[in-house]
Amino acid sequence: MKYLMILLALITTGCSVNDIVESNASTQQNFDLADSDHDGVIMAREHCEGTLIGSAVDNYGCGNTKNINERQDLKILFSNNSVIIEPQYYNQIELVANIMTTYPTTKVTIEGHTSKRGSYELNLALSQKRAKAVIEVLENRFGIDPSRLNAIGYSFDKPIDSSGTPEAEERNRRVIAEVTADDAIPEMKWNIYTVDEQID
Repeated sequence: MKYLMILLALITTGCSVNDIVESNASTQQNFDLADSDHDGVIMAREHCEGTLIGSAVDNYGCGNTKNINERQDLKILFSNNSVIIEPQYYNQIELVANIMTTYPTTKVTIEGHTSKRGSYELNLALSQKRAKAVIEVLENRFGIDPSRLNAIGYSFDKPIDSSGTPEAEERNRRVIAEVTADDAIPEMKWNIYTVDEQID
């Protein structure tokens, strides 16, 4: 029995050695495994080529879109009874300008708001002038077409802090940019830098 097992082992080993086939020829790749638009989906599965880099896509490389309808509180602090925008706040306005430059169908309404010092009429005019001051920076510094811009003042009708403290009055002296468009923009996916890119 022991000799039979040894004989079988030798026969099996001999067969396996003889069955080895070596090939130096390269194999033909039937599918395109490249990711030409860098969206994380190989071309063999890609249904939507050319998606914007960084956009959120499904398993077939097709991105989702969202309507452009964004309200942004611009962190511009005005002195009491003033419409002067200090240069350190231009970066806030530049954020709006960048969106409008990237998406040419966008329009923006700048809302001006005031604290509750003085008469309603005085604050209505003041809030309108504050909104207009932001419009002028968008036009003159960033080259945005005035036909895409609108300014509206709300006096003290829409406070965000009604406590009446000096800090509340400062918070209520503000401008808000509302950007809208008929177009849609791609939804962007989260990455390790996303939090850093958010505007406080």
